Amino acid sequence: MSGANGAPGSDPGFAGASACALPAPGQPPCLLVIFGATGDLTARKLIPALFNLFLNGILPRPFAIIGCGRTTLNDESFRALLGEKCAAGTVNHVRWPEFAALLHYQALEYGAANGYKNLASGLAELDQRLGCGGNRLFYLAVPPELYPLIGAGLTGAGLSRESVERPGWARLVVEKPFGHDLESARLLDLVLHQGFKERQIFRIDHYLAKETVQNAIMLRFANGIFEPLWNRNYIEYVGIVAAEELGVEQRAGYYEKAGVLRDMFQNHMLQLLAMIAMEPPASFGAERIRDEQVKVFRSLRPFTAAGQPENLVLGQYGAGMSGGHPVVGYRQEPGVAAASLTPTLAMMRLYLDNWRWQGVPFYLLSGKRLAKKATRIVIQFKGAPNSLYREVLGDAIGANRLTLGIYPDEEINLSFQAKVPGHRICLRQVDLDFKYYEDYPGRVMDAYEKVLLDCIRGEQMFFWRQDGVETAWEFLAPLIDICEHCSGRAEQLKPYASGSWGPGVAAEWLRKLME
Repeated sequence: MSGANGAPGSDPGFAGASACALPAPGQPPCLLVIFGATGDLTARKLIPALFNLFLNGILPRPFAIIGCGRTTLNDESFRALLGEKCAAGTVNHVRWPEFAALLHYQALEYGAANGYKNLASGLAELDQRLGCGGNRLFYLAVPPELYPLIGAGLTGAGLSRESVERPGWARLVVEKPFGHDLESARLLDLVLHQGFKERQIFRIDHYLAKETVQNAIMLRFANGIFEPLWNRNYIEYVGIVAAEELGVEQRAGYYEKAGVLRDMFQNHMLQLLAMIAMEPPASFGAERIRDEQVKVFRSLRPFTAAGQPENLVLGQYGAGMSGGHPVVGYRQEPGVAAASLTPTLAMMRLYLDNWRWQGVPFYLLSGKRLAKKATRIVIQFKGAPNSLYREVLGDAIGANRLTLGIYPDEEINLSFQAKVPGHRICLRQVDLDFKYYEDYPGRVMDAYEKVLLDCIRGEQMFFWRQDGVETAWEFLAPLIDICEHCSGRAEQLKPYASGSWGPGVAAEWLRKLME
């Protein structure tokens, strides 16, 4: 490993009137170790995010990135490999060679104890040369089955320890999925906690790094006009949509084992639900906010599908048109079994058995090969409680709707009724629309940039905690049983054409929520 210095600088500010928390301190120096450094996630997400942070002077100083993997490389060949893999706009940038000097590599067999001892020696030597204070961030950009193996290897080499004798901190970053079911999630937690404490583990859900998702807390609790209405007395239903236009692409091997419930609902969808439904925390801190999110999961009414088809709709995409081009069905995708019963779409109607939300349905919908890619949260308010305009306008008066757009547009939209100009008494729906980045002069960070900065800073507010992971798995267990073990699986799985809004009642709700 050869030494290099990071880029100086500080976070860009917002040159306008705003209320901010205390100014963020400079990032502490550290060594970032990426396991799976020659893989797709590293080249497609992590290195571009780190390069952008470098260009904007936000990376710590000093700082170095150490790639680990089974491929035999040295520092120079690793830099060249990433230069080829990353987007052309990145490698052609005039400062790429300067950033590449931060990159180092150490070959490692994930199951070999000696490899971790060699890694520990290399990190100690590089840390001493750069002066990183013993701070290490370990990022698992590898298949989930390797998480326990690497966790045990780091623990065995003493790389997980934080103590008075050894200065600095050690943190472990874990990508989803956090286990395959409740039992495997608990087993993974047991292995990781043999060396790492809970405060050292950062379980990523990149949906939580999106600005509009994080803004949901601010919208509710920093504005007096919303929180008093945020309950069963005023809200008819809540819809949460994560629609994808693409199919499984190159992920068939993973998706055949996971399906849409493991891939989207156990993590992304339930976290979006928690952000919308949580109670006000006692203070604005990671533990207090995550306490309230876990309470939401514990309030979920035990799931029953019998006699209530609206509670669960499962679908699988067939052939159709996507983006103006013909596409094959899921069973014709490479790596998918010809008679696969893996769902690629799910719609769930959920209820929370607590005082605030009793009787309010939450519709969670996610699927692949749908009409377009969109992620949004819809809060549908109840209609006006009287019929003041019935004799003039009839009963068709639309209720208010608040929409939090997450993708493609990060925005907040509030629809309401107003009189049409003129002598006649007519109503029309109008919108108050806030584009999240409109009139914002600062630089926009992507989700992985913010995730990496939070890990370096030790901020866990928008990361999963183990009790939340387990509670989510506990709730989903009956649904997974329906998908994978019930005798009527084939009848439960509804086909839908690629490029449509899905099957039956799911399509009706998706159209309704996408209006």
